[in-house]
Amino acid sequence: MENIQIRTFHANDMDAIQKLNKKEGWHGLVEREEETLSSWLNSEPAFVALNEGEVIGYLRGLTDGTVTLYICELLVKENYRKRGIAERLVRMAHECYPSTRVEMLASKDSQEYYLHNGFRAFYGFRKSAEEM
Repeated sequence: MENIQIRTFHANDMDAIQKLNKKEGWHGLVEREEETLSSWLNSEPAFVALNEGEVIGYLRGLTDGTVTLYICELLVKENYRKRGIAERLVRMAHECYPSTRVEMLASKDSQEYYLHNGFRAFYGFRKSAEEM
């Protein structure tokens, strides 16, 4: 029987997180290993989901604590999806900052998931550091 636990990120979770990122095709995070670790160490909230000690998902966010909680990355290992793990991660993050709105970017592949879970689309822009 599955017993998914969610806890605060620890630096020693990074290898498992990077394996999930690589499998998902998020190569920018994998290739920029030091910057990715630094982003985790400077993020709040930052949670991992575990099954029998294995990292099977995560959420990394940033917040001002009162108005906005921005979910930077949310990922669940493919064979654990559609089990409510991502919802639990988002709920736990929001419970830390209950007055905030929750904002995140979505890929075309994940767009339907967020719409199905009550998020609404909004318009925004992005430029990478290299484009600045």
